Amino acid sequence: MTNAQPHPPDQPRRRVWARLRAYFITGIIVVAPLALTVYLVTFIVGFIDENVLPLLGETWNPENYLPFAVPGIGVVIFVVAITFIGWLATGLIGRTVVRMGERLLERMPVVRSVYSVFKQIFETVFSHDSRAFRDVVLISWPRPGCWAVGFATGSTKGEVRDAIGDDVVNVFLLTTPNPTSGYLLFLPKKDVIFLDMTVEQGIKLVISGGVVTPEMASANTR
Repeated sequence: MTNAQPHPPDQPRRRVWARLRAYFITGIIVVAPLALTVYLVTFIVGFIDENVLPLLGETWNPENYLPFAVPGIGVVIFVVAITFIGWLATGLIGRTVVRMGERLLERMPVVRSVYSVFKQIFETVFSHDSRAFRDVVLISWPRPGCWAVGFATGSTKGEVRDAIGDDVVNVFLLTTPNPTSGYLLFLPKKDVIFLDMTVEQGIKLVISGGVVTPEMASANTR
């Protein structure tokens, strides 16, 4: 009859450290997304409050009549003001005022160019029938056999389309993990694979560096 080999003295200690490590990683997974979300929301709300509330003056500032500060008042006022401006802009008087303002801006050499670009971008992105940033695509980048996820921003038109002489698609390629920069590519439509994933899923995939993968993302060409 053979005696069982005793466990090494450091094995229980390793198990304890392994459990503690697992608990710590689980805690990071739980706390980090929540903390970053709270920080981002707090930063945005605070930024809007700091810039909107001073515009009201002391008489109309709600915080002057409350015993404590209420975060988010500036956000509510901002949303209401933007909605009200949009309602005014749809009327006859509002459209007249907007046209007068645009004519004034068109007389300013530098300002008119900047305003024109931003106006076209916002009108394109927020248009109901616009396909800008509504399609996630797969392209061969930066060499054949290597693939990258991009976002179709529309069909190429104008001089670029005429110079290429093909059915071309505008593709914006985000950088990882910083989505505020990227590359604008003009690619033949036959070389672009349109994916079924949503834009939100595509952004998560790019920003996470491939860690967050959509559950359903079957590709098909259009």
